[in-house]
Amino acid sequence: MQRAKPIVFDPGDPSFRADPYPGYARLRVEDPVHETPIVFVVSRYDDCVAVLRDQRWSSDQRNADAYRFAVEHGLFDPEQEALSKTPPFLVLDPPDHTRLRALVSKAFTPKVVEGLRSHIQQVVDGLLDRAAERGTLEMIEDLAYPVPVTVVCELLGVPPSDRETFKDWSGELARGLDPGTALVPEVVERRRRAGNAFMDYLRELIGERRKSPRDDLISALIAAEEAGDRLTEPELLSTCILLLAAGHETTVNLIGNGVLALLRHPVQLRKLRDDPSLAAGAVEEVLRYDSPVQMVTRTALDAIELGGVTVRRGQQAALLIASANRDAAQFSEPDRFDITRRDSRHLGFGFGLHACLGAPLARVEGEIAFQTLAGRFEGLELLADPPEYKESFVNRGPKTLAVGFAPTTT
Repeated sequence: MQRAKPIVFDPGDPSFRADPYPGYARLRVEDPVHETPIVFVVSRYDDCVAVLRDQRWSSDQRNADAYRFAVEHGLFDPEQEALSKTPPFLVLDPPDHTRLRALVSKAFTPKVVEGLRSHIQQVVDGLLDRAAERGTLEMIEDLAYPVPVTVVCELLGVPPSDRETFKDWSGELARGLDPGTALVPEVVERRRRAGNAFMDYLRELIGERRKSPRDDLISALIAAEEAGDRLTEPELLSTCILLLAAGHETTVNLIGNGVLALLRHPVQLRKLRDDPSLAAGAVEEVLRYDSPVQMVTRTALDAIELGGVTVRRGQQAALLIASANRDAAQFSEPDRFDITRRDSRHLGFGFGLHACLGAPLARVEGEIAFQTLAGRFEGLELLADPPEYKESFVNRGPKTLAVGFAPTTT
């Protein structure tokens, strides 16, 4: 009898990026805490949650052996990479994480976001009006990207005309999150340049807001910085980068992955068209079924037993939250896309202290995009399937997604 091939976790493989889920399923069954030369790959729901709720696991990569190895061997110099010297609060531990997150959390409460709903609807309607006039719809460029970018730019006070300026920078920062990239000099260099260019851009913008404050989040953060020692200048810069990059990158993928799933499952699309109230459930199911963020990383601050394996201090765990979201021990028929699914405790927005701050905003943007698209156009169909995916494994989404349609007559 032929023996099965050994499991190889290779997120750089294009075929794996196109469809990682069969590989995840095998990991969950055969090797749920899979050791690689760089990280332990964790694939089951319960194990991922156990790590995310345990403060013996650090979000700060500077605690990792791999980080120290890269610095000691000259693979990168944190003094030359602004985002390594002063990381954004997403990858910090308490108390710094708590302090910085508190400064921006008020801008993303459900109440504040609900106040943006009508404006987000106007943005989506305007974008789809232009697509209808052209008779073509490239989903990423025409809808998935401009919706969250426009909204987050307006919240922060960044001119929407500059959104193309930081598009490539955000992509490079996202690519730098993939496992092992700290050991790849050319990826590190591109990340360094992108981070520093982002810093320079925002430093100039912050300088303008210091002179002429406005009713925007950057001006509010400057006021907090000037009120005391709660926010330093480097922290202000890294926080703005986080909000600007993370504030759109994952939502682009949420909308792109969601439209792809709906068009591949026409029965579900029909349900949404017939009952627009299912849009909120569609967002949750997309987050579970095809997670925009596939993985997060944690570093052991002590020797910790995980799934029968001992992880030493300084070693990292790559938590495959996208795999956890397909775990049959947690979800019935996990490989079935069902927008009417109930009680979906997915990890699409993370879990615990580092759960996504912008989740309320992303939910509303996705809900409006799916609902409006389904109701606005008939005959929606994919013009190329499978699509080409972005290079980043951690931030999963199609690079392009051409869609055919017929405008509704109503």
